[in-house]
Amino acid sequence: MHDFNQQHIGSNFEDFLQEEGIFEETTAIAIKRVLSWQIAQAMKEQNLTKTAMANKMHTNRASLNRLLDEEDTSLTLTTLAKAATALGKKIHVELVSA
Repeated sequence: MHDFNQQHIGSNFEDFLQEEGIFEETTAIAIKRVLSWQIAQAMKEQNLTKTAMANKMHTNRASLNRLLDEEDTSLTLTTLAKAATALGKKIHVELVSA
């Protein structure tokens, strides 16, 4: 027989993350991982090197590396917009009910 933590039986994972005080941080990292992956995939599909992508964004390689870093959640909307434009993409952001 397993020793389950009775406190969390019946709750969902979001409740657990909120109880631990890490919901927002975990959500931000998950979003950044998806965005970083999408940008990297688009670069690969378009055969863009990091140098070429940075040039198209009118930025430097260090800024692009931060954008592609899955753990760095300090992404600005301006940087994201520059990346989207450089890749011929657009951004769609919306708030939805929790």
